[in-house]
Amino acid sequence: MTLDAAKLRREFPILDQLVNDEPLVYLDNAATTQKPQAVLDALTAYYQHDNANVHRGVHTLAERATHAYEGAREKVRRFINAKESAEVLFTRGTTTSLNWIAKSFGDAFVEAGDEIVISYMEHHSNIIPWQQLAARKQAKLVYIDVTADGFLDLEDARRKIGPKTKIVAIAHVSNVLGVINPVAELTQLAHENGGIMVIDGAQSTPHMPVDVQALDCDFYAFSGHKMCGPTGIGVLYGKRAWLDRMEPVEFGGEMIDFVNLYDSTWKELPWKFEAGTPNIAGGIALGAAIDYLTAIGMQTIHEYEQSLVDYALPKLLAIDGLTVYGPQDPAHHTGVIAFNLEGLHPHDVATALDMEGVAVRAGHHCAQPLLNYLKVPATARASFYFYNTKEDADRLVDAILATKEFFQHGPI
Repeated sequence: MTLDAAKLRREFPILDQLVNDEPLVYLDNAATTQKPQAVLDALTAYYQHDNANVHRGVHTLAERATHAYEGAREKVRRFINAKESAEVLFTRGTTTSLNWIAKSFGDAFVEAGDEIVISYMEHHSNIIPWQQLAARKQAKLVYIDVTADGFLDLEDARRKIGPKTKIVAIAHVSNVLGVINPVAELTQLAHENGGIMVIDGAQSTPHMPVDVQALDCDFYAFSGHKMCGPTGIGVLYGKRAWLDRMEPVEFGGEMIDFVNLYDSTWKELPWKFEAGTPNIAGGIALGAAIDYLTAIGMQTIHEYEQSLVDYALPKLLAIDGLTVYGPQDPAHHTGVIAFNLEGLHPHDVATALDMEGVAVRAGHHCAQPLLNYLKVPATARASFYFYNTKEDADRLVDAILATKEFFQHGPI
């Protein structure tokens, strides 16, 4: 199946606007993606026609809302190929999902002296929960190195994942270096040593096919807003064997089975973990986003974005004074491209690009340990999605060249 990005972008109302009198080129997709009309319509339709709490009512609106919400859970199950919908927990996003694992699994199964293995390229959301867990349990946090060309060092991983390893937690795709990490191999290493594998899928799930059964991971976390869905909704996949043994981290509302004066019991999976009124509209709209992405095809999206990288990365590398972080070969680089322009702070670069209508990110990208490892305080970051085009890549290159010219020689 071919992908017509110019046609698809017309389904995203926000992209049809001027920014600083220039047509918008949105290249901050690693932070959040834009929403197609189908997702916006799903949000509106719920509130206009079906607004009711789920699971609790027998009236028509409540039944319609429950059917749509649980239908979205089944869409997620199919999308990531989980074995059963009970293994799909709705959360607020990747950060919440990872915190749930660290608190629920970690407090139950991690002991003093155990090791938690992560890498230098992790997002803060996949660092701080493990720091806190290690501190609570007197466990040790171990970091896998990054190679000089921006890959996770698999040989170092083999040295550091060992008999003391209880948890390995790694990003499927780096939000700075733009690399796809060998999570299947890491899962095998973790299991061979008696540990479990946690995958941060925030930057992978929107861009490529994901099969949690094929990966054999124990937990997989991702966010709706990075895959054309709304903010405030995310997913934690967990193998039933672990979820059955874990305790909830939030209590009240829908997760209750029976409440006595001095103790209570919990509902079965997945509701055992989902306390209170959930983000019903968000869940339903995430289902609509999955319908939208599935209709395009995740492999089609992956291949199209790779063609954009094949086009854009050589042009960026050819700019004198511009440094791209991560692999220099487009074949090993996703649509996340972090860079710096010699002599300029990335915030100045991002501000100048915005004056040209090009939206990119600037800062440490919630990955300060990685930037310290790279010995840079911050970078600019362009990140592509399937509604971007080669013309967008050209606009980015032209805007960088114009920025360089302005700061070297001033306005013409």
